[in-house]
Amino acid sequence: MTNGDIAKLLSDYADLLEVQGANAFRLRAYRNASRSIKRQTEPIEDQVAAEFDLTTLPNVGKDLAKKLVAIVQTGRFESLDELRKELPPVVAEALRIPGLGPKKVAALVDELELQSLDDLKTAAESGRIAEVAGFGKKSAEAVLEGLRTLDEVGRRTLLKTAKEAADAIADAVRKDAATQRCEVAGSVRRRKETCGDLDVVASSTDAAQTMAVVESHPLVGETLAKGDTKLRVRLVDGQEMDVRVVPDASFGAAIQYFTGSQAHNVAVRNVAKKQGLTLNEYGLVDDDGSVIAAESEEEVYAALSLPCPPPELREDWGELQGEPPPLVELADIAGDLHMHTTASDGRDTIGAMAAAAAGRGYGYIAITDHSKRVSMANGLDAKRLRRHWDDIRRFRDDANPTVQVWCGIECDILEDATMDLPDDVLGEADVVVAVLHYGLRQPREQIMKRLLAAASNPHVDIIGHPSGRILGKRPGADIHWPELIRCCADHGTLLEINASPPRLDLDDATARAASEAGVPIVISTDAHATGQLDQMQWGVYQARRAGLTAEQVANTRDADGFRSLLKDG
Repeated sequence: MTNGDIAKLLSDYADLLEVQGANAFRLRAYRNASRSIKRQTEPIEDQVAAEFDLTTLPNVGKDLAKKLVAIVQTGRFESLDELRKELPPVVAEALRIPGLGPKKVAALVDELELQSLDDLKTAAESGRIAEVAGFGKKSAEAVLEGLRTLDEVGRRTLLKTAKEAADAIADAVRKDAATQRCEVAGSVRRRKETCGDLDVVASSTDAAQTMAVVESHPLVGETLAKGDTKLRVRLVDGQEMDVRVVPDASFGAAIQYFTGSQAHNVAVRNVAKKQGLTLNEYGLVDDDGSVIAAESEEEVYAALSLPCPPPELREDWGELQGEPPPLVELADIAGDLHMHTTASDGRDTIGAMAAAAAGRGYGYIAITDHSKRVSMANGLDAKRLRRHWDDIRRFRDDANPTVQVWCGIECDILEDATMDLPDDVLGEADVVVAVLHYGLRQPREQIMKRLLAAASNPHVDIIGHPSGRILGKRPGADIHWPELIRCCADHGTLLEINASPPRLDLDDATARAASEAGVPIVISTDAHATGQLDQMQWGVYQARRAGLTAEQVANTRDADGFRSLLKDG
């Protein structure tokens, strides 16, 4: 569990306390502690393992120190779990709406007696929200806009959040004596960037006992439906989960069926039908009702003379046409080309980021702090940037780090299609990552003018988080992807999969199209602290969904190999 994960638990707890009406002192204590932990360069996990006195950390008292130890040791924040169970599920759902903070959520839930987000939408459309103290017509419009943004991803959950919850429950099921096998299925197993309902498949000698383990898990808030072998629950954070318990002899067919996608399963069933066979969650069956294959996925696909594609590829994108490629793995990544330090809005120093990268086995990194347009992030003008690069060079000379540390910049592409820093400055950088941060709602014509100008700039190496989207909160810019991809291919510009879980930008389809057009893809973390270098895994998942091999990902190359792809390489 990273410091960021722990800080979020404390922040979420403070939000729910505020909804409940807790006193300001208590709220401030948890929020201050959350901020302090985010800023820590040393992982709290390591400090707990070393029995370090956590009360010496800023804003951490004896009571909170005990809770932090429990969080690290159990992976759960018991107080948060209990509070989630006390409050209506709509509270956690409403807190996900952009621009709707705890005080506003509390007022709306109490005054309008909300039970669901549908109730909230009805209240906004009918004008009832405007009648609540502190709200008005513009507030109602903002709520509707927030709900529309949430609906764009189907009120889905970020992969990171969904996977962590599903994994925690599946781990508990595996530890039970009745369990034979248990796996997370559905969109989490396929590593979709956002997930709807969660799915867990288990084989067990006692289905009732297996389902009881799920129902008693601290992440589970209530049981919605229950049968002999099926269970549907709502988690304390509002996510819903389906659990299926099957005989062990059927586990392979069940995990294949419930992993999906629907389109992939239809394609597989059509192959079975042409062979006179039937495929469902219990097995591959012939006309006589005899089970041909069911125990493992590999057995099911092999019986149909089909390749067994990795779950990430099961979207009916042609994955049944031949043996799947060897998809890129986290272990293939050799460097990280997008990260921030205390020079702008990062929380750790050049040395700390370099040491953390070396600890992950990387051979090189680029320090890419913000340019001056992002003033709220302490962005750098030319003078400060050159001083910062001098600091990087001195660090390289003095510390002689095992990882190469390159001078970079995350440079804004301004609304008028110029770069935030002059070409003579960009020409001094080892790596330039050009990005859109502002003006994302400009017309496509202007958005494309900006992106094409950047991609064709002789000093821009990478277009970072190209669409500018924030999943569930902000749609990306209106981009004509074929034109941008052609321009990148023509000018030797790389495209980034930003591995930050709320971004995962590029999306899988666009990353695949870019790679097929010969544009190298770079996976970078956009880390603002050492712990966030672990975000690389989420970017690798996205690349795997795009069908990318290690050869198609630029930063699987060694330092010399990567530099050869850069415009000044």
